[in-house]
Amino acid sequence: MQYRIDPKSNNKLSVLGLGCMRLPRNSQGQDGWGKAERIINDAIEKGINYFDTAYLYGKSEEVLGQALEKSGKREQVFIATKLPHNKCISAEDFDHYFNQQLARLKTNYIDYYLIHNLSSPASFDRLLSIGIGSWINAQKAAGKIRQIGFSFHGTQPEFPELLEAFDWDFCQIQYNYMDENYQAGRVGLIKAHEKGMAVIIMEPLFGGKLATGLPKQAQRLFKEADSSRSPAAWALEWLWDQPEVTVVLSGMNTHEQLEENSKTAFKTSKGMLSEEDHATIAAAVDVFRSAYKVNCSGCNYCMPCPQGINIPSCFAAYNARYVTGYISAMTLFVTSAVTSAPGKKNVPSACVECGACEKLCPQNIPIIAELKAAKRVLEPFFLDAALWFYWKLAGEASRTKDVYS
Repeated sequence: MQYRIDPKSNNKLSVLGLGCMRLPRNSQGQDGWGKAERIINDAIEKGINYFDTAYLYGKSEEVLGQALEKSGKREQVFIATKLPHNKCISAEDFDHYFNQQLARLKTNYIDYYLIHNLSSPASFDRLLSIGIGSWINAQKAAGKIRQIGFSFHGTQPEFPELLEAFDWDFCQIQYNYMDENYQAGRVGLIKAHEKGMAVIIMEPLFGGKLATGLPKQAQRLFKEADSSRSPAAWALEWLWDQPEVTVVLSGMNTHEQLEENSKTAFKTSKGMLSEEDHATIAAAVDVFRSAYKVNCSGCNYCMPCPQGINIPSCFAAYNARYVTGYISAMTLFVTSAVTSAPGKKNVPSACVECGACEKLCPQNIPIIAELKAAKRVLEPFFLDAALWFYWKLAGEASRTKDVYS
């Protein structure tokens, strides 16, 4: 495993971190957390020492805490987790959630603590007004928080303002070759680095789409340039090529993903990509942008929908229509987007335009308008028959999800 130095703490961090939001879970039984624990332990064996979770990630904190307690490897890793600041109304709430997190993670300190999903200076000003600054300083003085930072989902002009709003140690931004100029973007990455902050990268594969959801033409471009590198490797190497990047988080939920990404991390280095490599990636970006209709990464922040619509899966199927064809799109739509019981259709047309999803979307997608567009493609006259056939063959068991809800 390759490592990079956090300039504020001098910690030696693995270039590949495990993002725990999408950890796998068995559908039934007492061994429900077994798959996740095995991936956590395997990641540690491969040299990964940065584990990212959050209060809002379902059972993720408990799973990570349990795995580290069983293995006795808490001191070998750095835990990053996040405060759900939108739930905090008074200063007492900071302790309320933080103490819950310590208990879940079975630890008495957090290595890297983040204010979750800060989108603007105004959102942090609200926290300052109820005492977040003095609370952070007290926790750091007591050794309960080692490094303080924030995850960002706002616009590029707001990011530098947030960098100056507090004495941060690190930050976490969404960044990949499709999002080079989105949210904080390359400009924000450079500014944070110049302030001596570690920069943690989330969504490096754009919700997995840069690994398994590329248009065929983009796949061909990468294969013709270097058939030994997978699409995921191209995306990760694009990030590690940049010296300002400290850790790249990947939500690896299978041992195969962990194995592949670790092998890429073992051989990575700053400035490793050639001019030809960058030209290939730029060409793939052009293909990708021309094919995809909705810039959804599948983060699920918009969920749950009050009407039961599986919004990310609807958009995945809608995009698939233009990338892999109509049959594969409808198969994906019926088997993953439509998650209601037989006789009910939680489809785009069920949207009542309440706007709850748009308030939560970190990509600022006009979800209501895009659902209307998806409806025109995904709800043909024969949808009822397709759903009946699906439920007849698959039954309720097919709706079991292998992710945390």
